Amino acid sequence: MSRLISSFWVSAYLTRLRLHDIPAFVVKHGDDTAGAVLVKLNTLDGCAKAFQRRFDFMTDSRAWELLAEGEEAMVDTSLAKQRKMDPDLWIIEVEDRRGRHLLDESGLSD
Repeated sequence: MSRLISSFWVSAYLTRLRLHDIPAFVVKHGDDTAGAVLVKLNTLDGCAKAFQRRFDFMTDSRAWELLAEGEEAMVDTSLAKQRKMDPDLWIIEVEDRRGRHLLDESGLSD
């Protein structure tokens, strides 16, 4: 299966969130074609989680996994370190008190 370009995936993800009335925005615009995408989930209570996609060689698939979790400032520090290592990185921030990010829905791990 071919991989979607990053800008297309981000656009589709933001649309899916908007259809569920979940606010989200691009914090860092990465490389349109091949930039990695990180998703920060802000639950608006001082806590946050950050997710990244990893390739699983055992299943030959991509899966979202937790990169950082805890106080929002700590998660932001972790994301800032990732930004320094990868200038092509995308960061999407999702704001939802119920903790919805939709990354586990069909089509978003492709």
